[in-house]
Amino acid sequence: MPYENLSGRTAVVTGAASGIGEAVAVLLAGHGARVALLARRAERLADVAEKIRADGGRALPVVADVTDDASVAAAVERVHAEYGPADLVVNAAGVMLPHPIADRRADEWQRMLDTNVAGVLRVTGAFSADLVGAAADGRTADIVNISSVGAHLVFPNYAVYGATKAAVTQLSQVLRTEFGPRDVRVTNVEPGFVESELVEQIDDTRLAREVGEMRDAVGAMSAEELADVVAYTVSRPRRVNLRHIVALPTRQV
Repeated sequence: MPYENLSGRTAVVTGAASGIGEAVAVLLAGHGARVALLARRAERLADVAEKIRADGGRALPVVADVTDDASVAAAVERVHAEYGPADLVVNAAGVMLPHPIADRRADEWQRMLDTNVAGVLRVTGAFSADLVGAAADGRTADIVNISSVGAHLVFPNYAVYGATKAAVTQLSQVLRTEFGPRDVRVTNVEPGFVESELVEQIDDTRLAREVGEMRDAVGAMSAEELADVVAYTVSRPRRVNLRHIVALPTRQV
Protein backbone atom coordinates (compact mmCIF):
# COMPACT_ATOMS: atom_id res chain seq x y z
CA MET A 1 0.00 0.00 0.00
CA PRO A 2 1.72 3.26 -1.13
CA TYR A 3 0.49 5.44 1.74
CA GLU A 4 0.87 3.08 4.66
CA ASN A 5 3.06 5.50 6.65
CA LEU A 6 0.22 8.03 6.88
CA SER A 7 -1.33 5.98 9.65
CA GLY A 8 -1.21 7.76 12.99
CA ARG A 9 -0.41 11.19 11.62
CA THR A 10 -2.42 14.27 12.59
CA ALA A 11 -3.37 16.40 9.61
CA VAL A 12 -4.94 19.84 9.36
CA VAL A 13 -6.58 20.59 6.02
CA THR A 14 -8.00 24.01 5.19
CA GLY A 15 -10.68 24.44 2.57
CA ALA A 16 -11.88 20.99 3.59
CA ALA A 17 -15.58 21.62 2.89
CA SER A 18 -15.25 20.95 -0.84
CA GLY A 19 -13.00 20.42 -3.82
CA ILE A 20 -9.31 19.74 -3.36
CA GLY A 21 -9.37 20.22 0.42
CA GLU A 22 -12.20 17.76 0.87
CA ALA A 23 -10.58 15.18 -1.39
CA VAL A 24 -7.24 15.48 0.41
CA ALA A 25 -8.89 15.11 3.81
CA VAL A 26 -10.88 12.05 2.75
CA LEU A 27 -7.83 10.34 1.26
CA LEU A 28 -5.56 11.05 4.24
CA ALA A 29 -8.21 9.79 6.66
CA GLY A 30 -8.74 6.71 4.51
CA HIS A 31 -5.10 5.81 5.07
CA GLY A 32 -5.13 6.21 8.83
CA ALA A 33 -4.48 9.88 9.53
CA ARG A 34 -6.52 11.83 12.06
CA VAL A 35 -7.80 14.78 10.05
CA ALA A 36 -8.98 18.17 11.30
CA LEU A 37 -11.27 19.69 8.67
CA LEU A 38 -11.08 23.49 8.61
CA ALA A 39 -13.53 25.61 6.61
CA ARG A 40 -16.30 28.17 7.13
CA ARG A 41 -19.36 26.07 6.20
CA ALA A 42 -20.41 24.09 9.27
CA GLU A 43 -23.05 21.98 7.57
CA ARG A 44 -20.77 21.00 4.72
CA LEU A 45 -17.94 20.16 7.14
CA ALA A 46 -20.28 17.91 9.09
CA ASP A 47 -21.16 16.05 5.89
CA VAL A 48 -17.49 15.50 5.00
CA ALA A 49 -16.70 14.33 8.54
CA GLU A 50 -19.60 11.90 8.45
CA LYS A 51 -18.40 10.49 5.13
CA ILE A 52 -14.94 9.91 6.60
CA ARG A 53 -16.31 8.31 9.76
CA ALA A 54 -18.63 6.05 7.77
CA ASP A 55 -15.54 4.63 6.10
CA GLY A 56 -13.84 4.04 9.43
CA GLY A 57 -11.70 7.17 9.49
CA ARG A 58 -11.23 9.87 12.11
CA ALA A 59 -12.33 13.42 11.34
CA LEU A 60 -12.79 16.57 13.38
CA PRO A 61 -14.88 19.32 11.76
CA VAL A 62 -13.64 22.74 12.86
CA VAL A 63 -15.46 25.83 11.65
CA ALA A 64 -12.73 28.35 10.94
CA ASP A 65 -12.08 31.39 8.76
CA VAL A 66 -8.44 31.57 7.61
CA THR A 67 -8.80 35.34 7.09
CA ASP A 68 -9.39 35.92 10.81
CA ASP A 69 -6.65 35.65 13.46
CA ALA A 70 -8.99 34.82 16.33
CA SER A 71 -10.78 32.15 14.32
CA VAL A 72 -7.48 30.44 13.43
CA ALA A 73 -6.31 30.63 17.04
CA ALA A 74 -9.55 29.02 18.21
CA ALA A 75 -9.14 26.28 15.60
CA VAL A 76 -5.65 25.50 16.90
CA GLU A 77 -7.03 25.14 20.42
CA ARG A 78 -9.77 22.81 19.21
CA VAL A 79 -7.34 20.63 17.27
CA HIS A 80 -4.96 20.42 20.21
CA ALA A 81 -7.77 19.56 22.62
CA GLU A 82 -9.03 16.69 20.44
CA TYR A 83 -5.97 15.41 18.63
CA GLY A 84 -2.89 17.03 20.13
CA PRO A 85 -0.18 18.64 17.97
CA ALA A 86 -0.40 18.43 14.19
CA ASP A 87 2.39 17.06 12.01
CA LEU A 88 0.84 17.74 8.60
CA VAL A 89 -0.74 20.97 7.34
CA VAL A 90 -2.36 21.27 3.92
CA ASN A 91 -3.26 24.82 2.93
CA ALA A 92 -6.00 24.24 0.35
CA ALA A 93 -8.36 27.15 1.09
CA GLY A 94 -8.52 29.58 -1.80
CA VAL A 95 -10.72 31.86 -3.88
CA MET A 96 -10.52 32.80 -7.58
CA LEU A 97 -12.35 36.01 -8.50
CA PRO A 98 -11.35 37.24 -11.96
CA HIS A 99 -12.09 40.69 -13.31
CA PRO A 100 -10.13 43.20 -15.38
CA ILE A 101 -8.00 45.47 -13.21
CA ALA A 102 -9.86 48.44 -14.73
CA ASP A 103 -13.01 47.22 -12.94
CA ARG A 104 -11.26 48.14 -9.67
CA ARG A 105 -12.90 45.38 -7.65
CA ALA A 106 -10.95 46.21 -4.50
CA ASP A 107 -13.30 44.04 -2.44
CA GLU A 108 -12.33 40.99 -4.48
CA TRP A 109 -8.63 41.91 -4.45
CA GLN A 110 -8.68 42.06 -0.67
CA ARG A 111 -10.61 38.80 -0.35
CA MET A 112 -8.09 36.95 -2.51
CA LEU A 113 -5.12 38.45 -0.68
CA ASP A 114 -6.63 37.65 2.72
CA THR A 115 -7.53 34.06 1.81
CA ASN A 116 -4.90 32.94 -0.66
CA VAL A 117 -1.85 34.59 0.90
CA ALA A 118 -2.49 35.80 4.44
CA GLY A 119 -4.58 32.70 5.16
CA VAL A 120 -1.64 30.45 4.31
CA LEU A 121 0.58 32.56 6.55
CA ARG A 122 -1.87 32.48 9.46
CA VAL A 123 -2.40 28.73 9.41
CA THR A 124 1.26 27.88 8.81
CA GLY A 125 2.38 30.18 11.58
CA ALA A 126 -0.25 28.88 13.97
CA PHE A 127 0.89 25.27 13.59
CA SER A 128 4.61 25.91 13.08
CA ALA A 129 5.57 24.95 16.64
CA ASP A 130 3.68 21.66 16.25
CA LEU A 131 5.52 20.85 13.04
CA VAL A 132 8.96 21.72 14.35
CA GLY A 133 8.26 19.73 17.52
CA ALA A 134 7.16 16.67 15.54
CA ALA A 135 10.30 16.79 13.41
CA ALA A 136 12.49 17.22 16.51
CA ASP A 137 10.91 14.06 17.91
CA GLY A 138 11.95 12.17 14.78
CA ARG A 139 8.50 12.12 13.16
CA THR A 140 7.58 13.20 9.65
CA ALA A 141 6.34 16.78 9.41
CA ASP A 142 4.89 18.46 6.33
CA ILE A 143 3.51 21.73 5.02
CA VAL A 144 1.73 21.45 1.66
CA ASN A 145 0.57 24.63 -0.06
CA ILE A 146 -1.88 24.42 -2.95
CA SER A 147 -0.83 27.11 -5.41
CA SER A 148 -1.75 27.16 -9.12
CA VAL A 149 -0.16 27.19 -12.56
CA GLY A 150 -1.58 30.71 -12.57
CA ALA A 151 1.50 31.54 -10.49
CA HIS A 152 3.59 31.56 -13.67
CA LEU A 153 1.17 31.29 -16.61
CA VAL A 154 -0.60 34.45 -17.75
CA PHE A 155 -4.38 34.53 -18.05
CA PRO A 156 -6.15 37.81 -18.95
CA ASN A 157 -8.40 39.14 -16.16
CA TYR A 158 -6.68 36.95 -13.54
CA ALA A 159 -3.95 39.40 -12.53
CA VAL A 160 -4.72 39.46 -8.81
CA TYR A 161 -5.45 35.75 -8.53
CA GLY A 162 -2.23 34.97 -10.39
CA ALA A 163 -0.30 37.37 -8.16
CA THR A 164 -1.63 35.70 -5.02
CA LYS A 165 -0.64 32.26 -6.30
CA ALA A 166 2.80 33.54 -7.34
CA ALA A 167 3.12 34.75 -3.75
CA VAL A 168 2.21 31.29 -2.45
CA THR A 169 4.78 29.65 -4.72
CA GLN A 170 7.50 32.06 -3.62
CA LEU A 171 6.42 31.79 0.01
CA SER A 172 6.71 28.00 -0.16
CA GLN A 173 10.30 28.21 -1.40
CA VAL A 174 11.28 30.68 1.30
CA LEU A 175 9.51 28.65 4.00
CA ARG A 176 11.61 25.68 2.98
CA THR A 177 14.75 27.64 3.86
CA GLU A 178 13.30 28.21 7.34
CA PHE A 179 11.75 24.80 8.00
CA GLY A 180 13.91 22.46 5.93
CA PRO A 181 16.97 22.77 8.22
CA ARG A 182 14.65 21.71 11.07
CA ASP A 183 13.47 18.62 9.14
CA VAL A 184 10.03 20.00 8.27
CA ARG A 185 9.24 19.43 4.60
CA VAL A 186 7.56 22.13 2.52
CA THR A 187 5.85 21.27 -0.76
CA ASN A 188 4.29 23.65 -3.26
CA VAL A 189 1.70 22.10 -5.58
CA GLU A 190 0.65 23.97 -8.71
CA PRO A 191 -2.44 22.36 -10.27
CA GLY A 192 -3.83 23.11 -13.68
CA PHE A 193 -7.53 22.61 -14.31
CA VAL A 194 -9.19 20.68 -11.47
CA GLU A 195 -12.88 19.97 -10.95
CA SER A 196 -13.77 22.27 -8.05
CA GLU A 197 -16.08 25.06 -6.89
CA LEU A 198 -13.67 27.81 -7.92
CA VAL A 199 -15.46 28.45 -11.20
CA GLU A 200 -18.78 28.72 -9.36
CA GLN A 201 -17.37 31.70 -7.44
CA ILE A 202 -17.07 33.76 -10.62
CA ASP A 203 -19.97 36.21 -10.82
CA ASP A 204 -19.23 37.38 -14.38
CA THR A 205 -21.15 35.14 -16.78
CA ARG A 206 -18.78 35.76 -19.67
CA LEU A 207 -15.65 35.00 -17.66
CA ALA A 208 -17.23 31.91 -16.14
CA ARG A 209 -18.14 30.69 -19.62
CA GLU A 210 -14.59 31.30 -20.89
CA VAL A 211 -13.10 29.27 -18.05
CA GLY A 212 -15.59 26.49 -18.66
CA GLU A 213 -14.74 26.41 -22.35
CA MET A 214 -10.99 26.25 -21.67
CA ARG A 215 -11.52 23.49 -19.14
CA ASP A 216 -13.74 21.52 -21.50
CA ALA A 217 -11.18 21.83 -24.29
CA VAL A 218 -8.34 20.19 -22.35
CA GLY A 219 -10.21 18.29 -19.65
CA ALA A 220 -9.72 18.61 -15.91
CA MET A 221 -8.27 16.45 -13.20
CA SER A 222 -10.63 15.33 -10.51
CA ALA A 223 -10.04 16.63 -7.01
CA GLU A 224 -9.36 13.02 -6.00
CA GLU A 225 -6.58 12.74 -8.56
CA LEU A 226 -4.88 15.83 -7.18
CA ALA A 227 -5.36 14.50 -3.65
CA ASP A 228 -3.48 11.41 -4.77
CA VAL A 229 -0.53 13.66 -5.66
CA VAL A 230 -0.61 15.24 -2.20
CA ALA A 231 -0.89 11.89 -0.41
CA TYR A 232 2.02 10.47 -2.42
CA THR A 233 4.14 13.51 -1.57
CA VAL A 234 3.61 13.39 2.19
CA SER A 235 4.01 9.61 2.38
CA ARG A 236 7.61 9.61 1.13
CA PRO A 237 10.44 8.78 3.57
CA ARG A 238 10.97 11.78 5.85
CA ARG A 239 14.37 12.58 4.35
CA VAL A 240 12.76 13.08 0.90
CA ASN A 241 11.10 16.43 0.14
CA LEU A 242 9.24 16.81 -3.16
CA ARG A 243 9.39 20.56 -2.96
CA HIS A 244 7.59 21.75 -6.13
CA ILE A 245 5.04 19.84 -8.18
CA VAL A 246 3.16 21.00 -11.26
CA ALA A 247 0.17 18.74 -11.95
CA LEU A 248 -1.72 19.22 -15.21
CA PRO A 249 -4.35 17.41 -17.21
CA THR A 250 -2.42 15.69 -19.99
CA ARG A 251 -3.88 17.95 -22.69
CA GLN A 252 -3.24 21.21 -20.83
CA VAL A 253 -0.01 22.83 -21.99
